[in-house]
Amino acid sequence: MARQVAYNAADHISADTAEDPYLRPAFNSKERVKRLVWNVVHALLYRTSPRPFHAWRAMLLRLFGAQMGPNCHFYPKSKVWAPWNLICADQVTAGDGAEIYNAASMRFGSHFILSQDGYLCGATHDYDDPAFPLMAYEMEFGAYAWVCAKASVAPGVSMGEGAVLGLGSVATQKMEPWTIYAGAPAVRIKGRKQNGLQAGSQDLR
Repeated sequence: MARQVAYNAADHISADTAEDPYLRPAFNSKERVKRLVWNVVHALLYRTSPRPFHAWRAMLLRLFGAQMGPNCHFYPKSKVWAPWNLICADQVTAGDGAEIYNAASMRFGSHFILSQDGYLCGATHDYDDPAFPLMAYEMEFGAYAWVCAKASVAPGVSMGEGAVLGLGSVATQKMEPWTIYAGAPAVRIKGRKQNGLQAGSQDLR
């Protein structure tokens, strides 16, 4: 099934904005101001906070519209592009250097882990359109799923409960539950033992 585009800049930004379509903004002025304010807060208050201050960083994300379950661990060098598009169940972790490029909604199940320098890419551009507009996708990552260090997930790709994406891998297709993937592009390696793990009461609603 084709991935559904949640946001296409061509539908929201007037062609009159700039004669050269490559100079047109991807979002309206309100969204750009929100991003500017968040970037300032991230630089001054989020990134400079001590590593154990997970509750502080979760509070900052909530102030900008994120839905954060209890005990989420977002480390100070992690990056969230748009907190207002972030939906986390309990005990979601984003390690140092991890980046969540969530131009549209991204949802994370209980105990999801994004390890160091992992990258979740929620947007791309329509290269068949001369205006080259930004296109963003909603994405969902299941409970107990794990994106290992330096691994990347392509726009519109979701991850089933308990799935694992191996070190430095690049996922370009949906990852099935309780399955281990590796490579670039990532392919199925083997199944993962569930060992009684279940999504908790704080999982996605």
